[in-house]
Amino acid sequence: MPPSTPLLGQGPSYTPMDSISSRGPGRSQHYRNARSGSAPLLNDQSLSEKYTVSSDPAFWGAYEGRPEPDDWIHNPNPTRDRKDSHGGTMFTRRGLLNIGCMLLLILALVMLFLGYPVTTYLRRNKWSTRGAYNLGGVNGTGQIPLYGNNFGLIDKDTPTSEHTRTAVDGSVYQLVFSDEFNEEGRTFYPGDDPYWEAVNLHYWQTNNLEWYDPRQITTEGGKLAIRLDERPSHNLNYEGGMMSTWNKFCFSGGILTASISLPGEPTVWGLWPASWSMSNLGRAGYGASLEGMWPYSYDACDVGTVANQSLNGFPAEVADNMVGDPYYEGVLSYLPGQRLSRCTCPDESHPGPIDKRTGEFVGRSAPEIDVFEAQVDQSTLTGHVSQSAQWAPFNANYTWTNTSSTYALYEGTYLNTFQGGVFQQATSGIATTNQNCYSGVYPTPDASCYSEYSFRYQTGDKGYIEWYTNGTMSWRLEATGVGLDIVAQIAERKIPYEPMYLILNLGLSENFGAVDYEGLMFPAIMYVDWVRVYQPADAINIGCDPKKYPTSDYINQYIEAYTNPNLTTWVDDYGQTMPRNRYALGGSC
Repeated sequence: MPPSTPLLGQGPSYTPMDSISSRGPGRSQHYRNARSGSAPLLNDQSLSEKYTVSSDPAFWGAYEGRPEPDDWIHNPNPTRDRKDSHGGTMFTRRGLLNIGCMLLLILALVMLFLGYPVTTYLRRNKWSTRGAYNLGGVNGTGQIPLYGNNFGLIDKDTPTSEHTRTAVDGSVYQLVFSDEFNEEGRTFYPGDDPYWEAVNLHYWQTNNLEWYDPRQITTEGGKLAIRLDERPSHNLNYEGGMMSTWNKFCFSGGILTASISLPGEPTVWGLWPASWSMSNLGRAGYGASLEGMWPYSYDACDVGTVANQSLNGFPAEVADNMVGDPYYEGVLSYLPGQRLSRCTCPDESHPGPIDKRTGEFVGRSAPEIDVFEAQVDQSTLTGHVSQSAQWAPFNANYTWTNTSSTYALYEGTYLNTFQGGVFQQATSGIATTNQNCYSGVYPTPDASCYSEYSFRYQTGDKGYIEWYTNGTMSWRLEATGVGLDIVAQIAERKIPYEPMYLILNLGLSENFGAVDYEGLMFPAIMYVDWVRVYQPADAINIGCDPKKYPTSDYINQYIEAYTNPNLTTWVDDYGQTMPRNRYALGGSC
């Protein structure tokens, strides 16, 4: 009989016994059992014995020469398939859908990893520092002050009754900054405080006799104490203190006021305590930052922006030294010209902004407004304060327009006879202080008398500055007081638009007046009970880098001028150049 040949998958197939038995004696017993009727032992079979397939496809149902039922799937037939073929193009409905899907996926990925980050960055809201150097009271070195959580712009110890103030004209002002100095033992080395920083330098600009050292300023008994000691320091015989909010807190317009007990006695002259403000583009004590900046407050392109306020013999009176300082042979100005003027050529370095009407830079500078500089009248032995603003360019003979419509005096105040010299012009009123509000020979912070000194100002052509002593108005200057000058051929000076920072200091210098070396007693201490700044509620303008009058980029570009007090001049020491001036070049750059 022929061998059994089941199809693949129908189970095992067995070959004749003869052929199997011939494979070896190990297999013969199994098949002998099968012949004798015994069931084969499957576990004794190999895989090839269990599942064998014939080598002839015909035995297991293969199609030879005949079409299989699914041949149409894998056997192409151009004639048959012509109606379903489109020549291999991808521009079919299905192809276009596939391409569209792929493009949408690519676009989604681009938006996720590129579009979303860029859009988020461009639409981000800039976090406000509210006038501070950085977010949350962090200072320039990235530190947070040690005095607890009291590092907001408004001191938590400021009484709520002092959060608003009504001016003499009835307008209401809102508190925007205050420091009550109640935290004991505060220090003001760089990085110690979010708003104040004491300097470590010699104030050579006014030939001061002391070295300013941060250790001379601290808080004690709920007051700020600025000491002046007779002690050798850096080849000088005295050591005082000066601190400011430069580049940390600034304001434009409003009221700056402080409660202060003046140092020493009102009968001994020579001390030079002061509370004042300056534009953020100039840092007090850092000469290179101030050259060509202080005390300009000017926004015109004319001869007032050039060195010495004269050019090619014009104006004649200025060029011929007829209307200047008699101590300098009639020269009107030794200033080098306004460094950042409206005349600055477009390709020169300038912080901006640009006047959209003319395409010119807006004139920028470092003007100064003083709350007070204290002095003693030697003839009457009476304490006074000079309350002033400094200006450039200068009027002829330094004579500002002091008519009844441009200024007013109150409470016995009189105009200072000093009106200027080759380096500055001043508008200054002299007011009498409260003679009891001095810290005396044995100064202590619990002195019974503190007097309030202030100024209020409004920026612009129609602006003004008002000064207050003992809490009452001492005098007022209108913007027209520093208007145009036909002889000097200059335009009006501006009541400062610039962001102004606060300065407190105590030193001594013969530049400010005679010094009674025998009568002075040391230590001399100026105590400050508090400092506060107010602005109209509808005109809050704080911060050292305001959008309309930016300072940050310019300061960072020339940061060494603002941080190295040994650089005394912009050109010679710092090695910079004065920007080209369109007026000095004949009208074009």
